[in-house]
Amino acid sequence: MAVELVVPSVGESITEVEIGDWLKNEGDHVDQDDPVVVIETEKVTVELPAPASGVIARQLKRKGEKAAVGDVIGYLEDGRPAATVEAPPKETPAPSPLPRESVRAEPAPAPAPAPTPTPTPAPPSAPARADREEQVVPMTPIRRRIAERLVEAQRNAALLTTFNQADMSAVMTLRKQHQEAFQSKYGIKLGLLPFFVKASIDALKLIPQINAEIRGENIVYRNYYDIGIAIGGGKGLVVPALRNADRMSFAEIEKAIADFAVRARENKLKVDELQGGTFTISNGGVYGSMLSTPIVNPPQSGVLGLHAIEDRPVARDGAVVIRPMMYLALTYDHRIVDGREAVTFLKRIKEVIEDPARMLLEI
Repeated sequence: MAVELVVPSVGESITEVEIGDWLKNEGDHVDQDDPVVVIETEKVTVELPAPASGVIARQLKRKGEKAAVGDVIGYLEDGRPAATVEAPPKETPAPSPLPRESVRAEPAPAPAPAPTPTPTPAPPSAPARADREEQVVPMTPIRRRIAERLVEAQRNAALLTTFNQADMSAVMTLRKQHQEAFQSKYGIKLGLLPFFVKASIDALKLIPQINAEIRGENIVYRNYYDIGIAIGGGKGLVVPALRNADRMSFAEIEKAIADFAVRARENKLKVDELQGGTFTISNGGVYGSMLSTPIVNPPQSGVLGLHAIEDRPVARDGAVVIRPMMYLALTYDHRIVDGREAVTFLKRIKEVIEDPARMLLEI
């Protein structure tokens, strides 16, 4: 009895998917819940599990083809493939000798004429230029969606970027002092991102316009904080959101981000984890970025860009000292956020990072 392989619903707004790699071939046996084929959408990549144990009887859609949610893309037959027994190879009979009277002596071939020498050698042909080859690869649905959203952000929003820099000495000292105890208690290292998540929430409470969005002719102010974390995944940049990040501890934030990173590399993030988000943090510093202008993830109104920490000379109390410094960048939608608010927001981030006790004292 044939069992249908049906494209599942992978998100409320997704009606069409693209077939990725078939993980099993026709004739292969699969157990129930074994991944059979990769389904790619504009937001996530998921694996379709086998609904029952059986044999892949037929694949109706090939890699790169489109399919709608609910379409049948293959069939699974119940049971295991029958064992095949190879027949022993047939012996090839030796050719029988010709009758003696049918054997004739063939005349010796005439000697080949001596080759005529050519006066000059032919010029060698130019070798093929392997470094001039091109490879055409279709864009994945996720990459196409990323491209669409980036263009949408540039076209529909009035984007502007403001910069500042933060002395990371206090945060780095805190991490060094408490790293061993933190890791022993929670089983994970304390990184930099939880500090910036907490600092961003503090600044968003001060400047609520950056946590808002424009809907038509209205401004929607949110009283919750879903912080998106930009992560490089297997198919491209994804931005899963920390829901109600203001209620999360440092350890909960660190564990959630680590989990996002693992599942992003494995293309196992869920659609609802990539939707929403009220503000985004993008850490280009992990790749060595010195300074950049991040792009707002619509319909959000702001994104904080973090960069590499570098020892730089700065003035402190009338003297030049070397401190670990990080450039900060805030790109914001000028339709809803004025320059004064944007500068104040980023200055607040700087103040909280340089004096983390402010986050606890709320001053």
